[in-house]
Amino acid sequence: MAGKALEVTDGNFHDVIMNAEVPALVDFWAVWCGPCRVVAPIVEELAEEYAGRAVIGKMDVDQNKQVATQLGIQAIPTLLIVKGGQIADRIVGVVDKNSLRARLDALL
Repeated sequence: MAGKALEVTDGNFHDVIMNAEVPALVDFWAVWCGPCRVVAPIVEELAEEYAGRAVIGKMDVDQNKQVATQLGIQAIPTLLIVKGGQIADRIVGVVDKNSLRARLDALL
């Protein structure tokens, strides 16, 4: 679905993110996390801007603990950018849209 961040789960993480044919950005977040609420609208805007060029997803770490644990996500928000099945970038904490866009563009 273009223009909206995909809901990523433990069950679909590998198909949606790791096996994506284009770079994929996934935002690890939780409902109770204040800084996550700052990053959330940026992630949604990027989903719209990068529709067709990158996969943009969000993963609620309270609902999906398995992948977050496997990837060593210890603080949220954490954003991972995956390219070719490999983690190409890891951003921990609040980041502004231009910085996030630059890091994503570097992998397109």
